[in-house]
Amino acid sequence: MSPTQHLVLDPSTSLPPTRDHSDAAIPPSLPDAKEVKVHPTISGSENASLYFVGTATTILEWAGVRLMTDPNFLHAGDHVHLGPGVTSTRVTNPALDLHDLPHIDVVLLSHYHEDHFDKKVEESLRRDLPIITTPHAKSHLTSKAGENEAFTSVYELDTFTSMVVTVKPAAEEPTHATRRVKALKVTAMPGKHVPPGILGTLNDMIGAIPPTNGWVLELGSCVEGSDESFQCGYRIYISGDTLMVDELKEIPQRYAGQTIDLMLVHLGGTTIPSQHTPLLMVTMDGRQGLELVRLIRPDVTIPIHFDDYDIMLSPLDDFKKAMTEAGLDKKVVYLDRGDNYKFSVKEM
Repeated sequence: MSPTQHLVLDPSTSLPPTRDHSDAAIPPSLPDAKEVKVHPTISGSENASLYFVGTATTILEWAGVRLMTDPNFLHAGDHVHLGPGVTSTRVTNPALDLHDLPHIDVVLLSHYHEDHFDKKVEESLRRDLPIITTPHAKSHLTSKAGENEAFTSVYELDTFTSMVVTVKPAAEEPTHATRRVKALKVTAMPGKHVPPGILGTLNDMIGAIPPTNGWVLELGSCVEGSDESFQCGYRIYISGDTLMVDELKEIPQRYAGQTIDLMLVHLGGTTIPSQHTPLLMVTMDGRQGLELVRLIRPDVTIPIHFDDYDIMLSPLDDFKKAMTEAGLDKKVVYLDRGDNYKFSVKEM
């Protein structure tokens, strides 16, 4: 990774998310939410939102910026290839279609897997759309064969490395040497899609299942041109496709004394090679999800990635039951596809 990576987002530039959009066809906003939800015990002054599309695809809106995670817009009946001998069928529909997206400023991609970055998305996305991802995913996205096929604005982050993404101020805002601008700080977190041991070592050798990142996404501000001045007003941990492994224990150590305001946990108990031959679980089930809640201790948890594909064998009810039995019902918000969670980012 380059020691300094700089990305400036300009919300006033409303480019289409896909390269086959016409300007006239770009919707100005996301569709109205089926249901709007807020913090279970505290509400008021919400200035940001998270729209759940389906699978691990969410769209965060704040300070005029739209950030999309793990874009997957396949429909029920569509198939994905997830490794040698592993395919899966989608059993749900996304809350909106890929070509119904409004302007997207940046994509946060946890790993290069078709249920997180499907073939239609890969073919359709605008080539200069900024993508923050793993070194493995970057190597694929930037080396695509064919004229104008490679993605040109891809940023890689290794575990526990960060980059600050600034938001270009409106033209009428005064300029001075210490002007603070809205900013997002993205830090790669550890994740293991394959359990440690012989299977993990073997997978590292043959690369059957790609490496994955979790993320800490912080919303705040910094002095323009000074990443070191970043101050956080809201902190989100996104687990990515991981199991409950020892490496995750470093996350609360690194953020000791700092609040994790929101956790998006990838669940589903995804088990390969198929629902009929469930030999290896590669994402958290309900029990492991509860373990992660207890480890990270977020203020609020939202489960995602739990029932969209036929190899997800741990239904959301497993997590609901575990959270209820642990007395943590007031620490979780459940979103259906098309729901919106509104929250408040402190001014910094």
